[in-house]
Amino acid sequence: MQAAACGSLAAHAMTQRWDPDTYAAHARFVSELGAPVADLLAPQPGERVLDVGCGDGALTERFRAAGCVVVAIDSSPEQVWAALERGLDARIIDARELEFQMEFDAVFSNAVLHWIGDAERVIVGVWRALKPGGRFVGEFGGHGCVASIREAFADALGARDIDVATVDPWYFPTAAQYRSQLESRGFSVDSIQLFPRPTPLPGDVTHWLELFAQPFLSAVPDDGRPALLEEVRARLEPRIRNADGVWIVDYVRLRFAATRPE
Repeated sequence: MQAAACGSLAAHAMTQRWDPDTYAAHARFVSELGAPVADLLAPQPGERVLDVGCGDGALTERFRAAGCVVVAIDSSPEQVWAALERGLDARIIDARELEFQMEFDAVFSNAVLHWIGDAERVIVGVWRALKPGGRFVGEFGGHGCVASIREAFADALGARDIDVATVDPWYFPTAAQYRSQLESRGFSVDSIQLFPRPTPLPGDVTHWLELFAQPFLSAVPDDGRPALLEEVRARLEPRIRNADGVWIVDYVRLRFAATRPE
């Protein structure tokens, strides 16, 4: 992600913080909807599994329950602490800084890789971490994900003379683009698909924006954020709020399974 174009605000624009309690209250659907991806991994008893971007460990527990030996990593100290409280082997590690060497039978990641623009660096680290024949399975935001939200911020920030591209933190590739990334690093792609998954929110969209869109909100001074949040909400309401008052975010997911050849 690039720094913001607004001088002293640059450091704030690059910041995304995770509070485990807030996440559990407003974004538990993320781990719940990740269950099919965990099933795609098909974990076997005794396998060593690396969970890249474990969050609070809610989904990671599925692998432990399957009899796997799991190492869970996340760049958020708060989320790692929450995972440790579940009794998991959780460590504060940036996904771009993997130093494992052929230690794992499988690497798993859910709803994380779209936060990391340097996809090649992550894939190289995963390759090193896997044993020959090891599996890399994951799901993250793909091309077109949350397009309505990105467009609303582009309009609202543009009206404030801020280029949204300087604060947009997300990497949403097409299936062809990510397949190419995987294959160029030596992976054999077993399956990859891009699909829409409209996702109802448990509450108001402002909770989602405050949790997931912090880099956009941080593009303006603190005292200007409530107005920006309200403006974006107003722009989104006719697009993603249904007649029953439920907000439905236009998620698009990219799900894949790849293998490091023997």
